[in-house]
Amino acid sequence: MLFKLDERLIFPDPALAEPEGLLAIGGDLSTPRLLLAYQSGIFPWYSEDDPILWYSPHERFVLYADEVLISRSMQKALRKKQFTTTTNTCFEAVITACATVERPGQDGTWITNDMQQAYIKLHNEGYAHSVEVWQDSELVGGIYGVPVGRIFCGESMFSKVSNASKAALIWLCQCGDYDLIDCQVYTDHLASMGARMISQKDFLVMLQK
Repeated sequence: MLFKLDERLIFPDPALAEPEGLLAIGGDLSTPRLLLAYQSGIFPWYSEDDPILWYSPHERFVLYADEVLISRSMQKALRKKQFTTTTNTCFEAVITACATVERPGQDGTWITNDMQQAYIKLHNEGYAHSVEVWQDSELVGGIYGVPVGRIFCGESMFSKVSNASKAALIWLCQCGDYDLIDCQVYTDHLASMGARMISQKDFLVMLQK
């Protein structure tokens, strides 16, 4: 059942989402609504010409921090200190790169201008974080998202050179701040690093902790 949001700051029960995860339509991208969404296991996902769409998949694709798989080639890159990692030094550059860096098999982006501005505002208010990966003083990879307790709700990542986005994700898993990385929906790339599906119910229980 699809719900239409109005000016009230509420969301329907995530269990009522449609089979593909679509839960609600409308509302806005204000900081209070975005924070309530993430605390409720809900995230916005829509294209430029669509209204705001809110999702809460019945199965959640997640990566437990202690289950991250690091390939031999990645281990070699880390040992050689191929990359330098920072946090929250250039959030706007990271989200812009996530929206503009081309990905094989992907046409366009869901990170609209309105989405970018909403998350930059969220970051400026201290709620959205970024991880930046550098190579020879050049920003070559990164990830941004919204922490909820010890869960990092990842929104998007980018890579301009091989392994750069992996370095950002590995840093998140090893920094000690998070038990779980919420990857939202399945990708082969993240599955190869150990991400797996859990039920919406289990994910919501972890969020409440």
